[in-house]
Amino acid sequence: MLGEEYRRALATMGESGIGWVDGVFQICVFILVDLAKFLGISYEEINVWIFVIIWPLITIYQTIRILYLKSKLRKVVI
Repeated sequence: MLGEEYRRALATMGESGIGWVDGVFQICVFILVDLAKFLGISYEEINVWIFVIIWPLITIYQTIRILYLKSKLRKVVI
C-alpha cells in the first residue's frame, strides 16, 4: 500500500502510455519522496530545489566553464 506522499506525488503526472517512462518516473518519485522525508521538506520543495535552483545553477556554471576552457584552448593551439 502506497503512503499518502507517494500517491500525491504520483498524481502530479498522468500516464504517458510508455511503460518504461512511467516506471522510471515512479522510481524517481519514490526516491524524491524518501529524500524529502529524510531532509524534512515536502516533495514539492525538493522538486523546486533540484529543478528550479540547483540544476539551472549547474548548467550556467558548466556553460561558463566550457566557454572559459575553449578560450584557454584556443590560446594554447594558436
